Parts: sequence; C-alpha cells; structure tokens
Amino acid sequence: MVPRIHKRGQRTLGLLYYLYGPGNYEEHVNPRLVASWDNNAPDPGRDGSATLKQLQQLLDQPLKNIDESERPGKHVWHLSVRNAAEDRILTDEEWGDVARRMVAAAGIDDPDDGAGCRWAAVRHADDHIHVVATLVREDGYKPDLDHDAARVQAAARALEVELGLRRLNKGDRTAAQRPTSAERHKATRQGRERTVREALRETVRRSVAGAADETEFFARLTSSGLLVRRRVAPSGDLLGYTVALPDNRNREGEPVFFSGSKLAPDLSLPRIRERFGEPKQSEDGRRQGRKRSPGAPAAARRAATQATWQGLLVIDRSGDGAAAAQIAAAGEVLDALAKTSAAHTRRELRDAAFAFERASRSHVRAERRHDRALRQAARDLVHSGPALGRGEDGATTAMLIDMLFFLAVTTASWHGKRHHAQQAAAAHQAAEHLRTAYQSAAGQPMGALYRRGRQLAQPLQQRQADFVRQAVPELAEQVLAEPGWFALAATLADAEAAGHEPAGLLSEAAARRELDSAESVSDVLVWRLRRAADLPADTSAMLTGPSPTPPTARPDRRHARRRAR
Repeated sequence: MVPRIHKRGQRTLGLLYYLYGPGNYEEHVNPRLVASWDNNAPDPGRDGSATLKQLQQLLDQPLKNIDESERPGKHVWHLSVRNAAEDRILTDEEWGDVARRMVAAAGIDDPDDGAGCRWAAVRHADDHIHVVATLVREDGYKPDLDHDAARVQAAARALEVELGLRRLNKGDRTAAQRPTSAERHKATRQGRERTVREALRETVRRSVAGAADETEFFARLTSSGLLVRRRVAPSGDLLGYTVALPDNRNREGEPVFFSGSKLAPDLSLPRIRERFGEPKQSEDGRRQGRKRSPGAPAAARRAATQATWQGLLVIDRSGDGAAAAQIAAAGEVLDALAKTSAAHTRRELRDAAFAFERASRSHVRAERRHDRALRQAARDLVHSGPALGRGEDGATTAMLIDMLFFLAVTTASWHGKRHHAQQAAAAHQAAEHLRTAYQSAAGQPMGALYRRGRQLAQPLQQRQADFVRQAVPELAEQVLAEPGWFALAATLADAEAAGHEPAGLLSEAAARRELDSAESVSDVLVWRLRRAADLPADTSAMLTGPSPTPPTARPDRRHARRRAR
C-alpha cells in the first residue's frame, strides 16, 4: 500500500472535476464516494441530483468562518492511496476504512474528539482512492500537519498486515519516482511492457554505463533512438537535459519529455558528471575504445569477472563510501551485460539490472574514485559488442553472471546491516534473476565439462575426488554428490595439466568467498578455478580429444608422435 501526499492546492472544485471525470486518458471508471466527514455528504457519482459544486461548497464551508486574511493560501490537501498489482481488490467499505485511518493518522480528522477538517474519499479504480480535505476546521483551527507523510506511511504498514496485502519496506526517499496511474494505463493501451518513464530510465542507464564523458553519453542517447534536448545557460554551459520517446505524444501531438532527475535521482546531469571523474579522453581514444576484435566479448567478460571480484572485496572490507561506489558501478556492469548478451539470457539480465537499480542508491554517498575498475569493465562490455550465446562468449557470460550473483548477495547483506530495507530486498530480487540467467547461460559450457568429466578414466576421476577431500574436507561429500561434480573433475584435470597444484588451487578457490548461497557448490568452484588458472571457459571443442594426462604420467613417445600427426 503506497500513500502519496500531493502538492497542496487552492481549487477544491478543480480537483473534484478531475476525480469524478474520465481522467486524462479515460482511465477513471465509476467514480464514487466511499467515505467522508459526513455520512450524508452528497455523492455526484451515485446521486444524479447531487453536483460537484454542492460537494465543493460543503467541503470549503469552514473557510467562511474565518477572516479572509487568515485563510491559508493553499487549503486543499490531497492524498492518494494505491495497492500493489498483486493485491486483492478491496471493497468500498474496506477502502472507506482505509481513508478514515489515513486522515486520522495525518491529523486531518480526530474521531476521538469528534472534531476535524472536512474531507471526502473518492474511488474511481480498483486499486486506489483519493482523499481531498480542507485544511480549516469548523471552529477555525488549522491542523498541524508536520510529518504527515511519515504518519500515513506508518498507517499503511499497519493496514497491510491487517488487510493481508503485500507488505512494503520502509523507504528512504532515494527511490526513483513511481509511474503515475495515467502512465500505467497509457502503457497498457499502447501495448508497452513498461511505462514510458521506466523505458526511458532504462535507456538512460544503459547510455551512461561505462561512458567516458558527456560527449559519449549524449551520443549514446541519440543513437538509442531517443529525442534529446539540452538545457544551456546564456554563458553556453550545459545545465541539464530531457529525453523523450519519439512515439510518446501528448494530446497536442508533441513529444512528452522527462528530465534526468525525474527519471531517477542519480540520472540528473550533475550526478552523472560525478561518475566520469577522470579527464576526458581524446577523440582518438574514444575511437580506439570502439575497435572490436574477434575475442573481444569473451575477453571483456573475463576482465569484468575480475573487476567484480575486486568489487566484492571492497564492499566487504572498505568504508561505506567506497562500498556504495562499487555497488553503483556494479549496476552499470549489469546494464552493459544485459545490453550485449545473447537472447536466451537477455530477459533475465534485463530484469536483474532493473531490480538492482534500486539497490544502487541510498543515503550513503558513493566515493566515485573507487569505482573506476567496474566502470571500465562496463565500458569494455559495451564496446566489445554483442556476445554469442555459445563458445567462449557464452561460457564467459556464465562465469560473469556467477560472480555478479555473489555481488548481489553481498550487496543485500551490506544494505541489510545498515537497515536499508528496500535496497536489500531489491538486491535479493536481482540475485534471483541472476540465478535464473546463470542456469540459461551455463547449460552448454557446463554440459561440455560434464561430458568430459564422465569420459575421464576411473583412476583419474578418483584422483580428482582425492583432491577434493584433501582441499575441502567439510564440503567433499556434498560436492561429490552434486551433478556438477564431473565438470569439476574435468576442470581439476585441466588445471593439473596446465601445471597447477589442484588441491591447493581448489582450497584457495573455496576459501575466497562463502558458498552457502550457491545452488551448486561444484558449479561455483568450476568458474573460480577456471578463472584463477586462466583456463578456457568453453571446452566443447575438446570433447573429441584425449583426456588430460597428469604430469606425473609418462606417455609413450611413439603414441604421442602418432597423436600429433
């Protein structure tokens, strides 16, 4: 349940015309009164003889009891209360009780004293009501509405429990502005998956992910198909920007523009400039960054995995400002990965980035100088171009998603310790999307490793099992019972063939990070080992080749020459 106190006004009749009218986009259905200060108040929605003027005059009557000079300049108090889409539909009687609780909590009405301001609650949709009140009592007293927003929020949390509704976490006013009901209805009519405000916010986020400077940021905005306007001071300095979708028009046929700050607090131009921090690259440098090589997507994903791992360490061990910077920059990596990944993972990665966006903002101010490695990783992902869903591209995508999952879990824990309830919940939600994305991305490369592990000779399989029992005795039986064990066995064999000491490498990989949140411990260890030992992420091309031979064995030289030929 989301209560929202709107700006105060001075035209009661104008607000009533809107509440009882068809709405800006014909979204109002069957407007009617569900509660008011007086059970006999006229209801123009149900009573054909009642008029909006009559209701307005009754609401504003207390103003006439005081001298005109003492009347408040803006006497109209307006509250909307909205339920979540998954909530059950409340009856008119239940919405009436909600309205009474809200006006009492705000200080508009005092049922115990039998005195209060005049108010009326109007319902014109299944999921919300509007309350309009006059801020003068009949005795001329003007209510004290300091902290009314906090009080109605507290009432909403109690009502969620009593009415069995979705329970929301307490906010800290760092969230992006929610789409209005008109924007949601318009998106439904136009067949959009998300509202225009949300679509613009996502596009702007992707445009700023890893951008080196303002020039690159605005070039990306334009190339993404948005209409962009820049606000320039008389001195020529750039003050801000607005964006619009070309096909989103108002009644006059003009594009509907949104400023960056209206999309999200950290998308205003001053806040975006904080991300750049470094000296501007030359045009030659920007062109160099856009060059792509055949292995670029896989290389960029490997580098991003390493940067994400370093970011995890910073979140765990550094101050709040540095940790907040890593979390914010991780959002850029997620945006860049969603933009450049293959179709079968793109949807879940997009949803993960959409959820994590809320986790990237809190009242802890990010110290941006600490986020350069992750921002560079996001930049490399963007400039490396789209990745294939197979081969080394697909395997390194799974490797990176695995690491980002742990970063999301770490972020949720970091926010939870600081009582950032909404951010912690958003990070957990992002982690679940990343878990699903990983399952899609890892199917092919883990399948190839699994088959290679099954093809290992029995003595070699036993040798790898002994390494596991030696390196991680407390996890050994769990790992050996998992389906991913054969993939881990193949990876240990690859590491040994590459000259590494498998037991030590495995022990170090297991100790690097907690494994309790992992759905498959063996999967996590596979990616940690392959990254630490610099092994190819994709081994499907090796399926028809011989099994890796440990360095202690001495293969027959004639057989080796024959195999080489």
